[in-house]
Amino acid sequence: MDPSALFKIGYGLYVLTCDANGKDNGCIVNAAMQVTSAPNRIAVTVNKLNYTRDLIMAADQFNLSVLDTSVPFEVFKHFGFQSGRDTDKFADYSAVSRSENGLLYLTEHSNAMISGKVICKVDLDTHTMFIADVTDAMVLSDQPTVTYDYYQANIKPKPEAPKKSGWRCKICGYVYEGDVLPDDFTCPWCKHGPDDFERIEL
Repeated sequence: MDPSALFKIGYGLYVLTCDANGKDNGCIVNAAMQVTSAPNRIAVTVNKLNYTRDLIMAADQFNLSVLDTSVPFEVFKHFGFQSGRDTDKFADYSAVSRSENGLLYLTEHSNAMISGKVICKVDLDTHTMFIADVTDAMVLSDQPTVTYDYYQANIKPKPEAPKKSGWRCKICGYVYEGDVLPDDFTCPWCKHGPDDFERIEL
């Protein structure tokens, strides 16, 4: 079996928000979909380690902000790289509003907001799937929805190639690759020693 075949399934990226006991929180999710249109229902799957999942378990409602292609990497860092157990993610995040259910949703970098009232919880071992009636929805912009592929290709920073260091002969230009130039090194081109080499970044 080739597990990479599962990567071919299309995913959007979303900020899932909830509050319980006066604590707002949100996290990045990619497993959300409409499951029926009559009645209008959606399903969202969340890792059990996410604090937002705990809040939804208690509150039985959530908002889903559909991220669009204008979203910067900072939004993913803010909602995906820190835990709401330790950080108030909305303390310094002002681009939000509250929908009729009292929950926050993103007003920037999001093309739609969908509110859900949980009617069913499915235990999936490491995750919980919430199936919910859609209680509210609004279009916020015409910007295309960001997909996981788009995120990987255009938003997520590319890893920097590891920098190599080396030494260049000031006489002939020969380059020795390595952090340390041996004391007894002789240039293979001009036969000069270490004193005639300068350190460079490759």
